[in-house]
Amino acid sequence: MFNTLTPNTGQAAHDRIADTERHLRRHGRSLCDLLDALDMPTAFDAFCDLHGAFGTQQPNARMIEDALAEIEQGLARQTASAIDTIARKRKFDTAAIRWHGARISELLERFRSVH
Repeated sequence: MFNTLTPNTGQAAHDRIADTERHLRRHGRSLCDLLDALDMPTAFDAFCDLHGAFGTQQPNARMIEDALAEIEQGLARQTASAIDTIARKRKFDTAAIRWHGARISELLERFRSVH
């Protein structure tokens, strides 16, 4: 039997972008604070680019993917000891730091799975 269902790639692309925007609206402030606390200017700039992408009528999926990748890489470069030190100094919960990394990775994977 043949599969007669065709995937709606346009809807899937829209969903990836919408889910990222929804995540940013809900958790962007704490992610912004985290990137600032970790003193990650490149990732912080990527966050700003990501935020700006949603200010347009048609957000650019490639730009969103690139920004997510930069944020993910910046968070991944942090050592456990650096995270613990910053968490103590800036009163961040280390679990929240790891949570942000995991969520960014999940969002990014949805963009990468299309390639």
